[in-house]
Amino acid sequence: MPIPFTLHTEKTYQTIEGFGASGAWWAQLVGGWPEGIRREILKLLYSKTEGLGMATYRYNLGGGSKESGRGNYWTPMRRASSFLKEDGGYDWNRDAEAVWCLKEAVRLGADDVVLFANSPPERWTVTGAAQGSIPFKANLRRRHEADFTRYVLDVTEHFLAEGIPVTFVSPINEPFGPWIDKAGQEGCHYHPAGVRRLMRRFAEEMDKRPALQNVLLSGAENNDLRLMNKTYTRAVLDDPVIRARLDGIDVHGYVFQPLKFLRDAGVAQRFRSYMDRRYPGVPVRMSEWTHMQGGRDYGMGSALEQCRVMMQDLAILNVVSWQCWVAVSEADYCDGLIYINPETQTFDIPKRYYAFGNFSVHVPRGSVRVEVTGPSPAPGAIAFRRPDGKTAVIFRNPGDAANVSLAQSGAGVLYVTDELRSLAAQKIQLDRIPLPARSVCTVVL
Repeated sequence: MPIPFTLHTEKTYQTIEGFGASGAWWAQLVGGWPEGIRREILKLLYSKTEGLGMATYRYNLGGGSKESGRGNYWTPMRRASSFLKEDGGYDWNRDAEAVWCLKEAVRLGADDVVLFANSPPERWTVTGAAQGSIPFKANLRRRHEADFTRYVLDVTEHFLAEGIPVTFVSPINEPFGPWIDKAGQEGCHYHPAGVRRLMRRFAEEMDKRPALQNVLLSGAENNDLRLMNKTYTRAVLDDPVIRARLDGIDVHGYVFQPLKFLRDAGVAQRFRSYMDRRYPGVPVRMSEWTHMQGGRDYGMGSALEQCRVMMQDLAILNVVSWQCWVAVSEADYCDGLIYINPETQTFDIPKRYYAFGNFSVHVPRGSVRVEVTGPSPAPGAIAFRRPDGKTAVIFRNPGDAANVSLAQSGAGVLYVTDELRSLAAQKIQLDRIPLPARSVCTVVL
């Protein structure tokens, strides 16, 4: 007998804004590749007809380590450009490759652009670099907070004037991180009071600029759902001036070693309960997540884990958007939706890409999560009522092949991602839906 699941479309939850990923740090490399290759990669990510149809592009507004060469970086790709020149003016020709990727994503349909800064420009930091020297010590000089604010918002206005739909500005990224040079990338630690002070300055300056009337703040993008997350959340949400420009809270979904195993449903549930109790109705966005493990994984192992976290965050944390850390990875690491090979300027597509598509392709912006009930444990399910009136039900089956039903008659289309298939479509009857072993499947009815 099929395992029974039941849709309760009258019981609704959050409205989905979309899915996306970051352009750090791959875009500054891929944007300079031959036209056909770079366009194909962006199409695979952002095209709504030939790719994942992602809505969000996170653009990394760098601290200038690429121009200065200062600091200690694991790879040259982790160095990032700043538009700020030494004389205080702007050079809009910098970071041309990454800007090309941003504009191509927008051309293909990305309509939610987030500008995020890992570090302020180097000239305004304590160390003179986009990295600190003392763990957990703020690196932005307090007297330059206004300069940093003006710079980020000047860049925002420039991008808007060029037709780039900047919707969010995120000046602080992972404030709890120590961010010394051993981290191997740009980064800046902020104390909670410093987060509040800087975000308030941004809110006040944005209010003075008519061109930014529709741009919101994003933050505080804390590293770990368990460590200091509530503290940084209070720092921004308890300030009424910040709240006028901050319509939700953005978090990163990491759980670092040695406590990585604690990234379970309880982590999401505890933060959701906290938000419901203290800030009811305030949206939560998952703005960064990856596996945090070494080695390239092309198979269903990492795809199933990614799906588990996405379903957990959507169904328990009630996030309104979900973004991968990077869209593209050049590293020997389990991250990215596409792997690139810089030496040959080629790319490979892991199963994570297609499993992500089981969500992003079939759950467009404006979809509303609805209740779906079934047995526990797996296979698990999550469901969405789409703007076109159809319903998408996503199943995660980490075990053996199984049959499920949606306790109703009729037909639908099943999109299967498993070791042999990649979003492969087949017609099915809703009273007997075949879920292959170790698969992520979407039923559209």
